[in-house]
Amino acid sequence: MRLFAAVLPPEDVAQELAAEVALLKKLPGADGLRWTGQPGWHFTLAFYGEVDEELVPELTERLGRAASRTEPFSLALSGGGQFGRGKALWAGADGDLRALGVLAGRAEAAARKAGIDMGEHRRYKAHLTVARSRDAVDVRPYVEALRAFRSRTWTVSELALVRSRLPTSGVPGEQPRYETVARRPLGAGG
Repeated sequence: MRLFAAVLPPEDVAQELAAEVALLKKLPGADGLRWTGQPGWHFTLAFYGEVDEELVPELTERLGRAASRTEPFSLALSGGGQFGRGKALWAGADGDLRALGVLAGRAEAAARKAGIDMGEHRRYKAHLTVARSRDAVDVRPYVEALRAFRSRTWTVSELALVRSRLPTSGVPGEQPRYETVARRPLGAGG
C-alpha cells in the first residue's frame, strides 16, 4: 500500500480554499498547471511510500501513540509558495506550526519504529499542494495571489493514515485517489 500520514482540513476550510483556487484558475497560464482535486487536499506529515500490508497494523498502533502524545492545536490555511521552480504550487499554514512539526516528527518516528525505511530525514515544511507542473513554470503570480488568502482557524484533533492510489488509466489529468484507512485522535483523551 502507498501510504502517508496527514492532517486533513475540515470540509468548510477546503471549500474556502476551493473558492480561492477557482480564482487562481482564471489567471493567465493556469491551463498549463495540473490542479489537484479538493478530495485530495491534505498536509502530509510523513510520506511512507509502498508499505507491506503486514506492517500496517503496527504502523497504525504507533501512529495512535504519537497522536495521543500530541495535544490538539490550531491551524489555518494561509498564503502560499512553490517548490522546484514552479513544479508545485501550494497553500501554506498558520497557527501552531510548532505542534504541526512535532506531530510530523512523531509520524516519521512511528514509521521507523514499525520497520519502514524512511530514508534521509528532511526538515518539515507545512504545505498543501494545489497544483503541479512537469516543467518549471513561473508561478509567481499565483503565489502573489495567494499571499492575502487565509482560511478560518480550526482545531486539528486527529491524524489520518491515508492510502494513495496512483492513476492507472493513462487519461491526462486523472488524479490520484485517496482513502483514509485510519484516524487517530490527538491528545491524552484519545
